[in-house]
Amino acid sequence: MNDAVARETMIDTQVRPNDVTDRRIHTALQAVPREAFLPKSRHSLAYAEFDHQTSEGRYMWRARDFAKLLEAAKIKPTDEVLDIASGSGYSSAILSYLAAAVVGLEDDEAIAEAASARLDALNIDNADVVAGDIKKGLADQGPYDVIIVNGAVEIVPTEWTDQLKDGGRLAVVVREGKVSQARIYTRAGDALSCRSAFDTAPPALPGFEKTASFVF
Repeated sequence: MNDAVARETMIDTQVRPNDVTDRRIHTALQAVPREAFLPKSRHSLAYAEFDHQTSEGRYMWRARDFAKLLEAAKIKPTDEVLDIASGSGYSSAILSYLAAAVVGLEDDEAIAEAASARLDALNIDNADVVAGDIKKGLADQGPYDVIIVNGAVEIVPTEWTDQLKDGGRLAVVVREGKVSQARIYTRAGDALSCRSAFDTAPPALPGFEKTASFVF
């Protein structure tokens, strides 16, 4: 099975059956080669239905969960998007097909540079990955219409929600105990609302754990 057929099969078996109906997302998933964002040793498994580790604490999510999060975020072609913990750059590549501009954010400069090189190799000119503190977001290039977080967190930093435009959405998986839910936080003026989109269990994003408390 060649890679183009593998991508179509992934969409038909993992994405469409899980209520992802936005054809723009299907098109993006078909256009971006997952294998280009994975080590060569994992190319043959690029379209398998599991999460791929790309570096320490960073994963390329299974297509089902990532596609559902994107659909819940309701990304428009005019949106400016911040892609937090973008890892190897795959998420930023997909987002580039959905939004006007995408900036990926990574803690490690070498990882950010490698991700940007992968985007350049695919001639993606409306997305880039930069180095910075993912806990603080990227205020100097904000505010944003959409912020996507690649990993489950227990704590949602206020810096992220503070960088949303009026009407902006933060799409993030929040873990509470053994339960993880994709949530959409939406800003309306000074107010912030939240809705649960679906249950899921992607890998945790390190550094966003709640501090353990003693129980007497």
